[in-house]
Amino acid sequence: MAKPVAPAVAGTGAAAADKKGKKKTFKKKERKHVPHGIAHIQASFNNTIVTIADQAGNVLAWKSSGSLGFRGSRKGTPFAAQQAAQNAASMARDHGVRSVEVRVSGPGSGRESAIRALAAAGIEVRNIKDATPIPHNGCRPPKRRRV
Repeated sequence: MAKPVAPAVAGTGAAAADKKGKKKTFKKKERKHVPHGIAHIQASFNNTIVTIADQAGNVLAWKSSGSLGFRGSRKGTPFAAQQAAQNAASMARDHGVRSVEVRVSGPGSGRESAIRALAAAGIEVRNIKDATPIPHNGCRPPKRRRV
């Protein structure tokens, strides 16, 4: 035979005692130890995205000018790119990144300032490679416009 359970009345100490005794356990955030990484800087005219990854390509940290609160035409400025690179570098240093290989892509104005900010943040810049995609007469242009 099952025992009848008394309904819990609001204000009783039984429910409060359960909450005090139970501690919340948080899973500790996993920190990888990666001494050497690759920094991808994607600088367009409208925004600059700085991504720092390990050698295998797994992203450790990233920041963009837009994610920092810059809006409109200010996202494409060298100052916004510098701030994004500084924040990404400080996040990557938590993972143990000490040196990076920089790959810059795009025609934006934040290319150089982002690289300088990475170096100023205490991360050694080993080499810089321009990875801007250049078409080698790839796509056929659209047909001529008739007015």
